[in-house]
Amino acid sequence: MRLDRFLAETTELTRGLARRVLTAGEVTVNGEVARKGARHVSEEDSVCWREERLALTGLRYVMLHKPLGVECSARRSLYPRAVDLIELPHHDRLQPVGRLDVETSGLLLFSDDGQWSHRVTSPRYRCAKVYHARLARSLEGDAALEAINQFAEGIQLEGDDTPTRPAQLECLTPHEVRLTIHEGRYHQVRRMLAAIGNHVEVLHRESIGQLVLDPDLAPGQWRELTDAEIALFQ
Repeated sequence: MRLDRFLAETTELTRGLARRVLTAGEVTVNGEVARKGARHVSEEDSVCWREERLALTGLRYVMLHKPLGVECSARRSLYPRAVDLIELPHHDRLQPVGRLDVETSGLLLFSDDGQWSHRVTSPRYRCAKVYHARLARSLEGDAALEAINQFAEGIQLEGDDTPTRPAQLECLTPHEVRLTIHEGRYHQVRRMLAAIGNHVEVLHRESIGQLVLDPDLAPGQWRELTDAEIALFQ
């Protein structure tokens, strides 16, 4: 890896600022001052800036209990960003693995491992996502059975060319359902329930694949995934 890139990866410096501190003689490699950003360094090299040794962080995998009122976008807007709740160095480099809208809470994953993220989100892998929804209108009796069958066959959503993939709808109470989907269309859960004449008042994602939201995480809290949890998507 180029030395200027290494500095940008391990500090808050941009590539431009990294070149400035190199020119100023503030960086050493294996005890010797290094001034050229094009110089290549490896993991075996000891790189120090202002006498502090630097190290690459490696790939990160994070579970967040996303609260209501925060968004997944990388851009700053009217709402706080979910990624800013994660207190890790260079947290801006973490990307959401799939998304939840501002008014949806629950399990949200972040990583800087693009291949791993692709395995979680790609329709090819049909990773199940489970949501708990509270409905505005009751859903019970024959209407509930009809809805279960409709979801199992696939719902034609307004504006989409093809029906949704088969989904599993479980009616917990007249106003609460659990829905398992295997794709990630725009506002899919809300649109599917709207297609049968209902409206979602509260929506919460419980799990992705075999990974369940840690019950010890309160809204807004996060933790890094264990090796076993990371391996669920490998």
